[in-house]
Amino acid sequence: MTGKILTVAQQKGGSGKTTLAAHIAVALSRIGGKSVAILDVDPQGSLGTWFEARETAYGEDATGLEFRTASGWGARREARSMARDHDFVIIDTPPKTDADAKPAMEAADLVVVPIQPTPVDLWATEQTIRLAEREDTPAILILNRVPPRAALTGEMADAIAASGYSTLTARLGNRTGYASSMGSGHTVMETQPTGKAAQEVDALIAELRKQI
Repeated sequence: MTGKILTVAQQKGGSGKTTLAAHIAVALSRIGGKSVAILDVDPQGSLGTWFEARETAYGEDATGLEFRTASGWGARREARSMARDHDFVIIDTPPKTDADAKPAMEAADLVVVPIQPTPVDLWATEQTIRLAEREDTPAILILNRVPPRAALTGEMADAIAASGYSTLTARLGNRTGYASSMGSGHTVMETQPTGKAAQEVDALIAELRKQI
């Protein structure tokens, strides 16, 4: 078997990469019979901290995920190794570091790029897209931390469409539930299974699976 590798990348910090990576991983693991691994190549190690909290919450053998770390070019080798044993591998990358992001993008079947609906985020995203293009890996944008009823969101959605970047229709709102669930090693699908945030993730995963 050779699983699909999804690399979550964004050169701009504060885009919500780690939260998105964790939610994608858990959502995919909840699909019947699918095995999922996560690979943290961000030296900050936030995904690893979340995973340790998850082990505490569920037990080391009941997280529903396999976790590893890597750095630099080791990320490509590690991701491909994990893909031989899992249906999906989700990679969390650091911001502002091409040296670590490049191998993770090269190994990926798809680069997932979270973007907040602001002009600054859109400007920063171009660098991420170009890096994926150089690795000949398709990339898709996900609007993240979207505020409710903000005129700027509509304007930015139009600007992103005009840019020609591939973008999912599904969006993740600016909801406290995402951050609070991460703090305890969970996701919103587990802490608020009938809430709007969980519905957003379900919609995102359904659309994302069509891309891969």
